[in-house]
Amino acid sequence: MPRVTRGTKKKQRRTKILKLAKGYYGARNSNYRTAKEAVERALQYSYRDRRTRKRDFRRLWIIRIKAASELNGLSYSLFIHGLKTHNIDINRKILADLAVHSPQTFEHIVAKVKEAAA
Repeated sequence: MPRVTRGTKKKQRRTKILKLAKGYYGARNSNYRTAKEAVERALQYSYRDRRTRKRDFRRLWIIRIKAASELNGLSYSLFIHGLKTHNIDINRKILADLAVHSPQTFEHIVAKVKEAAA
């Protein structure tokens, strides 16, 4: 039975890992063993943080909405409750964008919630 050298497959596997490790510091971008460890860890972090990013952005939107609604004299919880009770369906991403980029529109929405609550 002939001996299998696995030359091309081995080289392809190594070049794929080293290509992913491009830009890493020290031996991590040239030494296959350390590059493989670094790339595996980086892929685990990227997988985990794709889920974490969603939480982080929601938290940021809530902070922005809270700040803008308190500037207009309404707490965050009362503002969101008022939106829900009066069937104003705007998600937090859009509300945060309005609070930052067009405060007049956000003030108008807060006024609608206040007058409906009164």
